[in-house]
Amino acid sequence: MRGTARGRAPVPLSVLDLATVGEGTTARDALLTGVRIARLAESRGFHRFWVAEHHSMPGVASSSPAVILARLTAHTRTIRLGSGGVMLPNHAPLVVAEQFGTLEALAPGRIDLGLGRAPGTDGATAAALRRTDRLREGAEDFPRQLAELIRFLDDDLPEGHPLARVRAVPGPVQGAASRPPVWLLGSSGFSARLAGALGLPFAYAHHFSARGTVPALDLYRESFRPSAVLDTPYALIGVSALAADDEREARDQVLTGALSMLRLRTGRPGLIPTPEEARGYPYTGAEREFIDDWLGNVVQGTPDAVRAGLDGLRARTGADELMITSNVHGAGARLRSYELIADAYDLPREEASAVVYE
Repeated sequence: MRGTARGRAPVPLSVLDLATVGEGTTARDALLTGVRIARLAESRGFHRFWVAEHHSMPGVASSSPAVILARLTAHTRTIRLGSGGVMLPNHAPLVVAEQFGTLEALAPGRIDLGLGRAPGTDGATAAALRRTDRLREGAEDFPRQLAELIRFLDDDLPEGHPLARVRAVPGPVQGAASRPPVWLLGSSGFSARLAGALGLPFAYAHHFSARGTVPALDLYRESFRPSAVLDTPYALIGVSALAADDEREARDQVLTGALSMLRLRTGRPGLIPTPEEARGYPYTGAEREFIDDWLGNVVQGTPDAVRAGLDGLRARTGADELMITSNVHGAGARLRSYELIADAYDLPREEASAVVYE
């Protein structure tokens, strides 16, 4: 990345978007904001734009990453697009291979397939997603599902395999020149160890499991074996961050995300509250403790403070890439934050591309 002595980014910066739905807004508003953020990220030199799969959460509209990414391929030209991630236990591997083969055909060389082994929701919703014949499949079956998915992507199921005659299309059988790189996502040691053993890039969810970041990255690096994909480990971490023109504004916005998470964790999910509601909420002592702990892992404040916080986090973890997420109420605040962070690192400013339909 280009930059000046003032604040050049030590590693690539990327964006994770959950299509957050705030009070007074709709899912359409959230999804259109995601397009605006992706275009801004592309024009300001961010490396990737990922979306995450979540279900039955009123404050999140990103239940269908492949659908959102298909829309984004038509509104961007250069930024990498991907899933952070698709929750593989919720889907048949062939379906995922064909969805992301389609995306790769639409945007060759720009698609990432990030995979998680959690359901991305609660147990009842997971049961509704998988139905009775797949209820017993879960995280413990993830390595087998992953291996099958990669085989479909590469079109190399061995002879004698019960699915050997099945082809994922679009894919190599139709002349695809490339296929999406597979990433493993996680917030524990399981995916870190598996990613290392398979020689795959690894993305750790520091933004909601900060205490395990360094141990997981250490385990990933210790477990790493070179592969056809990577010669050396490559670790990305997701981090909650919000920059604003003053500290009070940043605090007001990140408090909305913290209250939303508190409600989710206590079985009361809803739309992202407004700053006014978050400020006036009657927190109990235990709730205030949760909020303070949550906000302790959010990099927030003025652009210089956020830059210092991100640089410090990178230095502590040795991450090869930082993926910023800002799950707050205000769409304008999120757009402004990414602009300010780009300015803090003197990222290049390029004219946003026109809408593309190729």
